[in-house]
This record gives sequence, structure tokens and C-alpha cells, in this order.
Amino acid sequence: MQTVSQIAQLRTIVRQWRQQGLTVGFVPTMGNLHQGHISLVNEAHKHADKVVASIFVNPMQFGANEDIDNYPRTLADDQQKLVDANCDLLFTPTPEIIYPKGLDNQTYVEVPDVSAGYCGESRPGHFRGVATVVCKLFNLVQPDVACFGLKDYQQVQVIQTMVEDLSIPIDIIPVATMREASGLAMSSRNNYLTEQQKVTAAQLSQTLNWLAEQLNNGQIVKGSYDALLEQASEKINATGMKTDYIHIANARTLAPATPDDHKLVILAAAHCGKARLIDNLQVELNGAN
Repeated sequence: MQTVSQIAQLRTIVRQWRQQGLTVGFVPTMGNLHQGHISLVNEAHKHADKVVASIFVNPMQFGANEDIDNYPRTLADDQQKLVDANCDLLFTPTPEIIYPKGLDNQTYVEVPDVSAGYCGESRPGHFRGVATVVCKLFNLVQPDVACFGLKDYQQVQVIQTMVEDLSIPIDIIPVATMREASGLAMSSRNNYLTEQQKVTAAQLSQTLNWLAEQLNNGQIVKGSYDALLEQASEKINATGMKTDYIHIANARTLAPATPDDHKLVILAAAHCGKARLIDNLQVELNGAN
């Protein structure tokens, strides 16, 4: 695996592959890789001849109260994991390379509607930062396919919408969430958790599973999900975590679910110790078409 940090180096290698008629897959990350990231590399190999990964801790997607300086950086370990996964090229730019004019003078991409609620409400400007950096990375790598984990369900919808709206010729491949044996969704932020907090954090996914069971059993009062969501939030808070949000949405549009919707997604975020955890679960009710 080659590792490059300069745009010219990246483009030269990708251009050489293109001249050989090879297809390119892409996996953008912020590093501190775990098995969930590696599953994206493995999936990219199924769809492309060559796989590029990037590691870039994107300052544009961090809010004023989010400590980017403490985000875990483990480059040497990440490189070894990517080598073991047969990644072909790793791109490791600096903020100065990605944003040479600085953040305040950078053109940005904003995706309406799907960016608005949930994590978009809890973290203002977050998805603008995500969409902007992913769009720029797409322009640099110019892959045929790009793989994103469904743990960040709203992020996947934002990127899918951006690609459609801007006519970007890249196939977005969503990849199922990798989980610990406890059910805890794998995340770089799990490193902030103590062993006991990891036990507590696993109850987030258990609550989503409970909520899915209630939905499948038709436990909806007067056509509203409010009572169920309130119970689910209480379950999360009873563990010692603090619910940021928990919602039931249309799985495609992310609009609040109505009784007429059958393909749903439960979206949740909760604070556990120093970590803000997100998770989701797709639910297809009987009668879905």
C-alpha cells in the first residue's frame, strides 16, 4: 500500500490506474480505524479493482464545543490495518491541503431537508462539513464507487442526496453496521468509554430492538409514536446514559414517520460518559410494498 498526502501524488496514481482500465473504490475515514472501517474496505474490493482510503480529521464538521484536538489519531496502527485489508492507496492530507484558504473562505456544500433534523439539529453545521469534505474528496479521487457505514444512517442519506442532486457519477454503497458481541455499534468514539460504560452503552441498541418489537407488534397509540418514543427515552436514561434524541422516521426521506409509512428507521443518539453515541435500526412493518 502506498501512502500519499499531496493531491498531485494522489491524482497521478489514480490516473495511472485509469489508463490501465481499472476501476476505483473509495473509503473516506477520519482514522482510528476499527473493524467497521475495514468492512468498508472489504466491500469496496467487491466492486472495484483498486481501493483508496483516506484519513482526514475534518475540522469543518466539528462544532464549537467539540474538541477536535482530542480526536484519537492512530496513523501507524491504521496503516497496518489497511495493509492487512489489501488497501491499495492511503491519502492522508492536512487541513491546509484540503482547505488552503481556511475554513472561513472555503466554498461549502449544503444538503437541504435530510441534513436538518436529528444529528443535524444536535450538531449545527456538522453535515455541511461532511458534505463539503466528501464532495471535495470525491473530486480528488474520482472513484467509481464509495462505501459508507450505515451506523451513520443520516450521513449516508445526506451523501446519497448530494450525489443525486449534483449528478456526481459515483455509486454509493451503504454497508451494514458492525457491532460488538454486546450489540454496541462499533465507533471510534467507543475509545472514550470505560469497560463498564461499554456495558451500559450496549443498552442503546437493546432499546432500539425493543422499540422495533413494539412497532412490529402494532403498539401504536392513537396513530402516534410519541408514547413509544417517550418510553424508549426513559429506558435509555434509566441506564445512566442521557438521551440526545430518539425518533422514528421514514427510512428514505427521514421525515417523521406517519402511520402510513411501512419502511422506517429508528434514529437515536445518547451521551455515555465522554462519548456521544449514535445508532439506528431499520424496521419494515407488515404490509410494506
